[in-house]
Amino acid sequence: MLGGSAGRARLAVLALLGSILVPLVAAGLRSVLWVLVGIAGLALAAVGVWWALAHTGALRVLGAALSVAAPVTVLALYAAYDMLWPALLSLALWVLSVTVARTALSPGPTASEQAEQTGQAVAEAPHSPWILMNPRSGGGKVGRFHLVEKARAAGCRVVLLEGGHQDVAELARRAVTEGADLLAVAGGDGTQALVAEVAARHDVPFLVIPAGTRNHFALDLGLDRDDPAAALEALTHGVELRIDLGYAADRVFVNNASFGTYASVVTDPAYRDAKARTTLRTLPGLLTGEGASGLRARADGESVDDLQALLISNNPYGRAVDAARPGRRKRLDSGLLGVVCVRVGNTAQAARLVRGARSGGLIRLSAGEVTVEADTDTLPVGIDGEHVVLPSPVVCRSDPGALRVRVPRRRPGTSRAGAATADWPRVARLALGSLPQFPGRGQHEPSGPGRVRGGGRDS
Repeated sequence: MLGGSAGRARLAVLALLGSILVPLVAAGLRSVLWVLVGIAGLALAAVGVWWALAHTGALRVLGAALSVAAPVTVLALYAAYDMLWPALLSLALWVLSVTVARTALSPGPTASEQAEQTGQAVAEAPHSPWILMNPRSGGGKVGRFHLVEKARAAGCRVVLLEGGHQDVAELARRAVTEGADLLAVAGGDGTQALVAEVAARHDVPFLVIPAGTRNHFALDLGLDRDDPAAALEALTHGVELRIDLGYAADRVFVNNASFGTYASVVTDPAYRDAKARTTLRTLPGLLTGEGASGLRARADGESVDDLQALLISNNPYGRAVDAARPGRRKRLDSGLLGVVCVRVGNTAQAARLVRGARSGGLIRLSAGEVTVEADTDTLPVGIDGEHVVLPSPVVCRSDPGALRVRVPRRRPGTSRAGAATADWPRVARLALGSLPQFPGRGQHEPSGPGRVRGGGRDS
């Protein structure tokens, strides 16, 4: 492992040096000026996007034009002065260096990961599995992949959600009362969350069949969203993981709970049939008008105020620019909530977004408990894509290891992710051979989606 890691560390350092040398060779010290031109273009594009979203009329049109014209102008200038290809090559080398640096710092597999890979933690097959299927979810995936027939052939009792309102949680509770020793859902994340809570309360395993539209929960478990029927292999060739659940007040979520702008937009009755038009119509009032959110959050004692939007997730999400797992959760068993705060109230704050985390417009935290409040008696909340209204303040918390999840032993999306960030001093020491070994991961929590269950809740 050391030789491979050291080699990747050397490649990362070389790629980083290359990303610096390429523009210097092409333009000398003038390359600094070209970097400033690129940053200015990004700042102007951010301002244009803000105007387009937060205003109406002529200013919205001007913002839309600016958001396109600024980056196009920068690219045109780069091309006119023969800096386009050096800039693109430098950017590619920088992305390569960061990606390889993170994988170089990735430790070896934990004991629980090795057990999962070798099949030492294969779970016992359930005797009376129960599956709830939504035939309309995911554009009809249940019928298209013949999930009903395949589940019944595997010995499952299948219940179909019919038209009209049905109490999903009550159906799951009734199944447990009637002897079900595994609960499963073939549907969207909102339905998954409702049945997952019942499974956690009764300590029975839960099986995810990715038959919804997006199925972010299934994605972070490593399941194949293009082949929902493959999840049924967990019934006979599966492992059991212990993962966390998130709660917003008394409502459970497996992915996230969103507050502020997005949650308010989806409350509009017209949103379901005209998403883009409704969003553009309502955003100005929500961002700068009387309907502006003004959210406040307290995350384990740290306070953040004047927020336009707030996303609280069941375990932290990776960064959108993470090449290994963009916008995904590296693990589902940290016992922490991820907190992403957006604070952009004017044009200047929008321009400062190019500074990233230092801008103050985008704040990322991790916490075991988060309290969200505003100057209203209630708060609209989007919980796993479902709209609810909760009394203010809303206390969000993590319930560590609450859910037993049954997954196939072999899953396409379980490739090991690298380190969270590129620690360049450590990468340099590893490249020079002065970092003999990684800290023992056995002393820490596993980095996979969840803990392989070996009898106890915290095993």
